[in-house]
Amino acid sequence: MPSTYIHPTFTTEAGTTLHDVPIAYRTWGRLNASGTNAVIVCHALTGDTNVDDWWGPLLGAGRALDPERDFILCANVPGSPYGSVSPVTPDPETGNPYGADFPALTPRDTVALHRHLLKHLGVQRVRYAIGGSMGGMHVLEWAFERTKAGDPLVKRIVPIAVGGRHTPWQIGWSEAQRQAIYADPKWNGGAYDPNDPPRSGLAAARTMAMVSYRSHASFQERFGRTRQSENGTTNPPFAVESYLRYQGDKLVDRFDANCYVHLTQQMDAHDVSRDRGAYPDALTRIEQPALVIGIDSDVLYPLAEQEELAAHLPNAELQVLSSPHGHDAFLIELEDLNAMITQWQDTHASALAR
Repeated sequence: MPSTYIHPTFTTEAGTTLHDVPIAYRTWGRLNASGTNAVIVCHALTGDTNVDDWWGPLLGAGRALDPERDFILCANVPGSPYGSVSPVTPDPETGNPYGADFPALTPRDTVALHRHLLKHLGVQRVRYAIGGSMGGMHVLEWAFERTKAGDPLVKRIVPIAVGGRHTPWQIGWSEAQRQAIYADPKWNGGAYDPNDPPRSGLAAARTMAMVSYRSHASFQERFGRTRQSENGTTNPPFAVESYLRYQGDKLVDRFDANCYVHLTQQMDAHDVSRDRGAYPDALTRIEQPALVIGIDSDVLYPLAEQEELAAHLPNAELQVLSSPHGHDAFLIELEDLNAMITQWQDTHASALAR
């Protein structure tokens, strides 16, 4: 179970002030006396703080996330229904969930809020930040954080399957999913009854997302044109249809429609160059050594975006995860991913140890 820190007051980039703000988090390992051995793990869109569930093969002695060496921290993103402040959180002023009144946040807001958690825990420096997809967006924003002395707070970064800004392609996928939610008769502008939420719209959004997370080759290999056997059915659904319906139904049992809308909008706000000058110039300001990992079959965040990051980040190394499984490969090809990260760590061992 995650722990929870309540931050007294937080003001968003847009100027909205929230009070008694919960931040859910989990940790592994111990923070050293100087507060300098922290590793930040940033989760994906519908992820949570349970790194041992979704990145288990990366967590353990001698692995990429080594609790015998590091103080590993994963904080839940604001807007997510898994413990941090979100549309399902009671507003302390009314006692009712924020719902549709939950304010718009950006990836920078997430990092700013989580930085308060780091201070609460006594973290002074971060050895590296790592995350894929939405988590990778937060990793890139962590690179701009500074200590009081003006040094980078985070010494190394590992952004995975992400670019430096959300493109029209990714915003289009997000909006198509939101439109599915908006079309649900129960949506009601987000002011729906929590006991009777827009399940069908959220399920439809998830089925769209799942297609973008995989690839032609992945679906062909796994499903082909096989039909799902169903007793008494004269025209049974294709196996891929059953899979997508199952994924949609599974998400609505554990997620919230307002949270999904909010988080996709937060992702659409991702742009490291906003208010920082031209896009290439903003990337050149990230001087920390970076391991940029792309996936050769990713249709949602194509490899060209990671190649662009690596080309503009002054101290970047690009590694390509070869997989037929598309964007989700960073949650599937875990042994290969662990090997890439540990090899990179070994290369930078002396610097990471300082």
